[in-house]
Amino acid sequence: MTVNNFIPTIWSARLNERFQKALVYGNIVNHDYEGEIQGQGSVVKINSIGDVTIGDYNKSTGIGNPEELNSDQKQLVIDQAKYFNFQVDDIDRAQANVDLLEKGIVEAAYGLANVADQYIASFYTEVKAGNTIGDDTTPIVPTKENAYDYLIDLGVVLDENDVPESDRFVVVPAWFYGLLVKDPRFTVDRNVLLTGYVGNIDNMNVYKSNNVPNNIGSKYKIIAGHKSAISFAGQVDSVEAYRPEKQFSDAIKGLQVYGAKCIKPEGIAVLTANRS
Repeated sequence: MTVNNFIPTIWSARLNERFQKALVYGNIVNHDYEGEIQGQGSVVKINSIGDVTIGDYNKSTGIGNPEELNSDQKQLVIDQAKYFNFQVDDIDRAQANVDLLEKGIVEAAYGLANVADQYIASFYTEVKAGNTIGDDTTPIVPTKENAYDYLIDLGVVLDENDVPESDRFVVVPAWFYGLLVKDPRFTVDRNVLLTGYVGNIDNMNVYKSNNVPNNIGSKYKIIAGHKSAISFAGQVDSVEAYRPEKQFSDAIKGLQVYGAKCIKPEGIAVLTANRS
């Protein structure tokens, strides 16, 4: 492996970091079980309690025997394993006045996070039946006049499922965000960082992402929901520096394992939209 492409000249070396899209979906899930995983293949058991019956009290008959609580157990499987493995040749490193290994680690970390971001976004398929607006057959085609309204409609779907008002989110693609900023009802937050946060609509934090799932530029799956709906657990299993046997170079390899589970399908709503 060579890094010659990253060294314009021997005397003046500058490594330009490539443009990176905002990573969003990792911020809109919960990480409650992060510390419970022990490598690829491990399983996290998530227990939830069913409804408690509320009855009418009668002082003559009392309240009767206590009911037995119903519990439901879901399993979050750590079934994803991603790695990176790169090297920097001794000659290349000697010519460069930047730390190529350090820059490589930064790029590898971003690459791992980007893949995980797309993985979490794919959980739109777990949405509860009826919690959708539009579909693959009849996708919505929003305009600058009604894009804002469609996000309000997603919020109504969450309302009807008794989803808490706090910690709500919605993730839109860049073109949909472009429609929102043309609507005077949408207040733009100028402090947009790599979190992708761009504003708030109807108690939903609005995020912009290029990882919104789509079918080659159509049928974008705009997910709204509550942070408790999807659980994500992951960890970097190992990062090792080594000297490859057949090269004069330094190398670094790393492994990240993770998994996710939609534990509250009623806590997400999905708008399927095409760009006009």
